[in-house]
Order: sequence, then C-alpha cells, then structure tokens
Amino acid sequence: MRAIAAREFPSLEIEFDSAGTANYHVGEPPDRRTVAAARRRGYDLSGLRARQVQSADFDRFDFVLAMDRANLAELDDRRPRSGVARVGLFLEYAPETGVVEVPDPYYGGVEDFERVLDLCEAAARGMLASLENEKGPHACARGPSPTGALKR
Repeated sequence: MRAIAAREFPSLEIEFDSAGTANYHVGEPPDRRTVAAARRRGYDLSGLRARQVQSADFDRFDFVLAMDRANLAELDDRRPRSGVARVGLFLEYAPETGVVEVPDPYYGGVEDFERVLDLCEAAARGMLASLENEKGPHACARGPSPTGALKR
C-alpha cells in the first residue's frame, strides 16, 4: 500500500502500519514466499517485522482493517470503548473483486500468494481513491489525523 500510495496517490499524506491479532510471530519478517511474491511486483518487504495490534492503535489510526472475518471479530473484541478507528474488512474497498476476505496463502502455492497480492492491490487502490476523493462511505471524516493502519 505504501508503494501504491507513493506512486499513484502522491498528494495523500498517509502513514501505514501493519499488525496481527496473534503474538506468535512478533519481531519476525514476513513469510519468505510473501517476500518473494512482493519482490516480483517491485515491493520491498525486507524491513517489515511482525507486531501485535495494541489498544493505542484504535486511537492512533482512523482505520484498523482486517483481512478476514475472524480477525475482524478479534479486533472488535480488542477495541477500547474510546477507540476512534473505523474497524472493517480491507476488501470492502475492492467490491469489484467479488471477494470479502483475503485468503491465507500459507498452505498454498505461488499462485495463492499472487492472488493475495492481486486482492491487496485492488483494496489499496480502492481505499486510496476513496481517501483522495474524500467522498463516499469510506472517506475519512475526521480531517488530517491518523488512518488504520493508515495515518493521514
């Protein structure tokens, strides 16, 4: 999403972050197959390290987005009552895909990692376009402040 924002939506001032709901990979880099698939498309994930979602994320960001319904439920459970972030599914920004959840490619082949990238690129472009247009159901309504795993 960072690369797409920089290349295709340079007028947006956005901060991105990524975190998981589980803590068993904290501090580790992404799966080597994810890194390889991303590299084939020109994305450098080498600097990423896993971290777990924190309560402060719900105040720091405008959006905290999940890849699937199970993680969405976990985020809803963790969200503090005072949290301001909109919690939702990432693929809400890519309705044209006809898919609601990003599948976990872990037990699949190269094509599964490529499919995940296709879906994530579509959702990234959809969300960034929504933010750039500042209209529609997914626009950031709070003005220049944090966004979910995006910060404006």
